[in-house]
Amino acid sequence: MAKVRKAVIAAAGMGTRFLPQTKAMPKEMLPIIDKPVIQLVVEGLVAAGVEDIIIVTGPTKRAIEDHFDRSLELEDALHAKGKSDVAAELATIADMANFIYVRQKGSPSGNARPIINASHLIGEEPFFFFFADDFFSGDTSTAQQLLQAYEKTGSSVMALRQVPSEEISSYGIANVTERLDDGLVKIKGVIEKPSADKAPSNFASGSGYLLNPTIFPILDKEMVSSRGEVEITDAVNELVQNEDFYGLEIKGDYHDTGNPEAYLYTLISLALKDERYGDNLREFLQKIIT
Repeated sequence: MAKVRKAVIAAAGMGTRFLPQTKAMPKEMLPIIDKPVIQLVVEGLVAAGVEDIIIVTGPTKRAIEDHFDRSLELEDALHAKGKSDVAAELATIADMANFIYVRQKGSPSGNARPIINASHLIGEEPFFFFFADDFFSGDTSTAQQLLQAYEKTGSSVMALRQVPSEEISSYGIANVTERLDDGLVKIKGVIEKPSADKAPSNFASGSGYLLNPTIFPILDKEMVSSRGEVEITDAVNELVQNEDFYGLEIKGDYHDTGNPEAYLYTLISLALKDERYGDNLREFLQKIIT
């Protein structure tokens, strides 16, 4: 079985729901206390053994490149101020992986476009595909859990989470054909935003995929969805006609940063669990709420 060495992160969205904040700053750089969202995603991939991280970007995304690069002037200034531990931490960010940047291009757009743009860098290897605005927190990263499922099955696998019936119509829902052990399910497709009474399960897709290169010939067709976009769901629905495809219910807490309200919930929930700030924040919130 081929080692999974590469990952694609979709980071080309304009972040219009966060304007004017995202006019000059990428939404992927929104802070979760002291780390940008995209760094949390990268750390999870690196924990799974990923060596090459391909970030597919768009205009106004230069801050992402700067973040994952060395800043020698800043590091020197920190050393001079006796903050060598902070300087060392900054240096490790650039050394986590080999970072490759690809500018998204092509029309129509859609969440499959980043894979199409990065395919020439992946070759005939399995790869992770993650988004930069949602993630799971927990003892084992999403990528590590997906990798364990892949090593068990040898097949493509997607991250899943169970959602309540009132939220089903907001997500792509997996059509589950068989429930295996430890959260692993076999699926035969994904239905986009069905009503609760027509949904084949309550397993929503989210956070990421580990895909075999057999998906590339399908993506090369650039099938256009009813929404006028090239979508990963359409490619998955064709792929499952020819080979096994699995979903994995991820262990951990799901967090979304795709809109301001969800971002605030994520920030507060993670800050409350932070050993540095959690107790004081909880005390502060209790004061202003009461």
